[in-house]
Amino acid sequence: MKILFIISTPGGTSILLPLAAACRRKGVEWGAFFTNDGVRLLASDDVADALRCARKVVVCEHSWARFMAGESCPQTLGSQTQNSILVGEADHVISL
Repeated sequence: MKILFIISTPGGTSILLPLAAACRRKGVEWGAFFTNDGVRLLASDDVADALRCARKVVVCEHSWARFMAGESCPQTLGSQTQNSILVGEADHVISL
């Protein structure tokens, strides 16, 4: 995977969406890991649309339970171990 986006704040939308669109246009393989209150972005239709082009998306299970309790997670739940694996697979990491 060329780029991994680590999203840890809800303010990451304004950066994630244009970068994801640029990756799609250029055929760049990318993935995302959502943690902390950045998991709230997964409720956005725009983010859901952008993630359809991602190679892999993982959501921190602990953060999901903390900030989105009672909601069904639309992506794969995982842990910081999966985050570490994704970092190891990525050529570049961008933290939002």
